[in-house]
Amino acid sequence: MKKIVVLPGDGIGPEVAAEARACLALISGRTGLDLVFEEHDFGGAAIDRHGVPLPDSTLDACRGADAILMGAVGGPRWDASPERPEAGLLALRKALGLFANLRPARIIEGLEDLSPLRFDISEGADMLVVRELTGGLYFGEKTLEADRASDLCEYSREEIERIAHVAFCAARQRKRKVTSVDKANVLATSKLWRRVVTEVAQDYGDVTLDHLYVDAAAMHLVTSPRSFDVILTENLFGDILSDEMSVIGGSIGLLGSASVGADGAGLFEPIHGSAPDIAGQDVANPGGAIASAAMLLDHIGRSGEARLLEAALEQTLGAGHRTRDLGGSLGCADFGAAVRRNLEQNLSHSPEVVEEGA
Repeated sequence: MKKIVVLPGDGIGPEVAAEARACLALISGRTGLDLVFEEHDFGGAAIDRHGVPLPDSTLDACRGADAILMGAVGGPRWDASPERPEAGLLALRKALGLFANLRPARIIEGLEDLSPLRFDISEGADMLVVRELTGGLYFGEKTLEADRASDLCEYSREEIERIAHVAFCAARQRKRKVTSVDKANVLATSKLWRRVVTEVAQDYGDVTLDHLYVDAAAMHLVTSPRSFDVILTENLFGDILSDEMSVIGGSIGLLGSASVGADGAGLFEPIHGSAPDIAGQDVANPGGAIASAAMLLDHIGRSGEARLLEAALEQTLGAGHRTRDLGGSLGCADFGAAVRRNLEQNLSHSPEVVEEGA
């Protein structure tokens, strides 16, 4: 039995999380994987019901889980709240020691038309952002006065070393190249970052390392995305670059992510926001949530099922079934149902996976 905590969150979060959960439930039922789901309040929904974005009951459940599936958090209705919904996400990452955020993006063969980039630029692009998640500006000391504000950016050698090892290990499973992104010509934290990453690289002689300033990296992402394999960077830079990277494949709604630590439960979520302007209208793209569910399956040791789910998502898109953000007309629920039909077929044609799960 594997315990999966589901945090639907806010805005379109409950809609997309429901479709991803349904995919996992289908796999569980067909393979005997025995996934058990628990749903808990989180983010703005938790503020409304409990007064805080991360209630103790939710945190306790996450600590006892094998994996966590999240929808989205935030929205303008909580702008006046003493504590914003996003604070719950930062607190959860910190409490569970989720220091590494993995955000893959690639051009799916046959779907190059979705990219805003020319075919000759985007074809074959396949990259992974490894973002440090519990340090930097987001967690530094903050001051806010009437005419002055500051945010402290701080990194330790240990924080940089551990995220660098994640990136180099990931590169060994891919094209064996790491691009470390910093601003070492200006920032002291980036100078330390570059020095420590270079030292860690000495343990990975089979992986090529290069360095880019963050402004140059932002430019190269849209002019030569195929030049990247694994992008290693700090918290703020990774947040911005991975959102930029998401449009290369056609929509931010297609990308999933994993936040993991040294051990224990990982957190799996689409990289898009809560999109409150379309919440409840059944027009959201659940592709990123479903991609996150595939990453969740990898995390709990079910790579066979993960590949079948990824294939089902790509088959659905390849057949022309697309949501509004991709120029189609399918609603969130109908798109999820189309993915599950393909998933059902994939499971039927892969008895070895079904037997392994049972």
